[in-house]
Amino acid sequence: MSEAKLEIQMLHDRVMVRETPESGERRSSGGILIPATAQVAKRLIWGEVCGVGSHVRSVEVGDRVLYSPDEQFEVEVQGQGYLVMRERDIHAVANERPQHGTGLYL
Repeated sequence: MSEAKLEIQMLHDRVMVRETPESGERRSSGGILIPATAQVAKRLIWGEVCGVGSHVRSVEVGDRVLYSPDEQFEVEVQGQGYLVMRERDIHAVANERPQHGTGLYL
């Protein structure tokens, strides 16, 4: 007998994020190749919002968000890894809805 599939609903101010896969190597603006093994202190990463709680105001499902991967709660759902965090732990949102942004684009 197969297990019943349950819908996940985030509570309060919680946000579920899937890390956006990055290629291991990066290039600087000057064209210098930075290997994946290079250590960078406190580097923030981009992810995609997969679920939001009822008290989340600034983020919607499908937005790309910038956050610190340190000290977040990890969860695995059907073999896929996600992070669960509070809305206040998100540093920036990149979306197509025009708002009061920085004027920078991804």
